[in-house]
Amino acid sequence: MARYKLSEAKIKRLDVAGIHSDGDGLYLRVRAGGSKQWFFIYKRNGKRTELGLGGYGQGTAPVSLALAREKAEAIRERLARGEDLDKRVTFADVMLDTIKVKTANSRNEKHKAQWQMTLDVYAAPLHHLPIANISRDDVVETLKPIWETKPETADRTRMRIAAVIDHAKARGLFIGDNPADWKSGLKDLLPARQKLSRGHHEAIEYKELPAVLSRLRGAVGVSARAVEFTCLTAARCGEVRHMTWGEVDIEKALWIIPAERMKAGREHRVPLSQEAVDILRGRRLKATSELVFEGESEGKPISETAMTKALRSASGGTETLHGLRSSFRDWAGDDTHHPRDVIETALAHVLKDKTEAAYRRSDGLAKRLVLMTDWAKFCAMDSSGKP
Repeated sequence: MARYKLSEAKIKRLDVAGIHSDGDGLYLRVRAGGSKQWFFIYKRNGKRTELGLGGYGQGTAPVSLALAREKAEAIRERLARGEDLDKRVTFADVMLDTIKVKTANSRNEKHKAQWQMTLDVYAAPLHHLPIANISRDDVVETLKPIWETKPETADRTRMRIAAVIDHAKARGLFIGDNPADWKSGLKDLLPARQKLSRGHHEAIEYKELPAVLSRLRGAVGVSARAVEFTCLTAARCGEVRHMTWGEVDIEKALWIIPAERMKAGREHRVPLSQEAVDILRGRRLKATSELVFEGESEGKPISETAMTKALRSASGGTETLHGLRSSFRDWAGDDTHHPRDVIETALAHVLKDKTEAAYRRSDGLAKRLVLMTDWAKFCAMDSSGKP
């Protein structure tokens, strides 16, 4: 049977009730009054089955001709594999497979348990729904009860729901945009959170950070400078505390953290903004040991407790040092156009994608220097939003 009998122009002219074929099982039903719905018809063992594919040009999720054809092709592929389409594949069905794939190579049993618990408990309203029919509204209603009371858990749940739907898309069980994707629509349906927390790592909302850093710069002492440097480099607290002068090339504005001091066990090069270099120059004048940020005890680094106290004295809150990385990530993702791989590399996150991983061996340092310079300029803004 021929395919692609319909066109957008032809569909818009259809105003008489009836059924119109696009070919190979895909049909458009025009009802009295002008509404139009897509459906797919197939026969298996003498049994005729009709599957609804959504309305054309109507509702909150209108199905275009191109999308209807995409859905129809996915059905044809499943039929060709001999799948029983009468058995509706639910979110829970795909969820179990997704968890297996996502945790297959993890040796962290806690990580596996968190994936299972998050989706078991907080995504429960989606479990019984056919994966193919899950809408953005379904996701919104699932997240609402915890969105403001448990912000970190809610965002983690959203990302894992998105992973399940991406898994379904790869198997041809879901067609269209992922309804759990933040930038594709959820950001317009759920309230922005004023202060984020990453597990136990409470973070300063990035728009408030310049004011906090201004107060921090007014403080004297090693701890305040260590916190400021931590923020400007988006580094981990331990990486800064144990930083030595042998790792730094001030003239080249480069800090190289050896593999043994990195969480991922890989050497990490950190391009330094002028503001970060200025802090190091100031520390160099007062250095009495190989440690850049030496504490009160000779030969020992500044303590995490002292740094946390300096941060909270400036913020007036209960934020953590690790939360500064979250603030940086939120700023970079929400307020800039820097590529995701550049941002993730700046955070020393391991890039699983081979193309992204290869990037680190090419021009990543130069691009990250631009990113960190932009970050330093943002952090130096005054209350009027000016540098």
